[in-house]
Amino acid sequence: MITEASGERLADAAAIGAGVPVLAFDVGGTDIKSALFDADGRALGLRRTPTPAGGEDSPARLIERLAELADELRTQHPDVVPRAVGLVVPGIVDADSGIGVFSSNLGWRDAPMRDLMAARFGMPVAFDHDVRTASWAEHVLGGARDYANAVVLIIGTGIAGALLVDGRPYTAGGYAGEIGHSPIGEWPCPCGARGCLEAIASAGAISRRYTEATGENVDGAREVIARATAGDEVAARVWDEALDALTMSIAQLTAIIAPQAVVIGGGLSRAGGALFDQLRVRLADRLSFHRIPDLVPAELSGNAGILGSALRARQVASA
Repeated sequence: MITEASGERLADAAAIGAGVPVLAFDVGGTDIKSALFDADGRALGLRRTPTPAGGEDSPARLIERLAELADELRTQHPDVVPRAVGLVVPGIVDADSGIGVFSSNLGWRDAPMRDLMAARFGMPVAFDHDVRTASWAEHVLGGARDYANAVVLIIGTGIAGALLVDGRPYTAGGYAGEIGHSPIGEWPCPCGARGCLEAIASAGAISRRYTEATGENVDGAREVIARATAGDEVAARVWDEALDALTMSIAQLTAIIAPQAVVIGGGLSRAGGALFDQLRVRLADRLSFHRIPDLVPAELSGNAGILGSALRARQVASA
């Protein structure tokens, strides 16, 4: 395990195999994961640090912070000389053009992130969406490795998704994969649309809806599920509605793109059988002639994004 100065323990990242050394960054709205991957594919210096606040000049300030982290990594490991850098971020990302189209968390719109990074770092840059890249890592190293056609769902505070078609991410200019904001009802969503999946079925929504109904604060969705199992009627209703919404969304994906598997990660995936067994039963009950996908847990945990970032960096280094 890797321990931060704060005392927080981070899981070791899986090795990505032999290849050229690369720098990798996984930027979120709250924190940045950074590491230097050596020629054996081991993550050196893996750490998590705060993301600079959004606002004016957000892209430039972020890139300067990434350059500082890169300098620290290279100083700590002077014998490892990176040949490329990977950067993955949330929001809408057009990876083909290297543009950060929109990110509410990071505070930018139409930011030419790949070109800005390349100019600052002086090496090839792979720039992509965080969950799409994490799904690629799951395809190469984790739960989706046995499937050419798969959906990866990350269910945490929100719900993020990515599509793999014939072994390749389907991007549609950065707009594909917004499964958390696919409409399946009429309830309001903070994004401004109605009926979004994540407004009822994310881990954040499950705990929020229970608290709204009872006035009791709970320690996340896991506690709501435990209360439902123990006979709490409100908890059982909230959890049942979340399961129904997830089943509906997966059923729609099954009917439209027929994935071989739906790989589920994020905090809610740790519910285990309470989630996976219920989804299997409900999906079989809803569908008929369709090819019902395997429902499997993600394997790379919170490191999928930075592993995918490193894998992408390896690709541009050898291009």
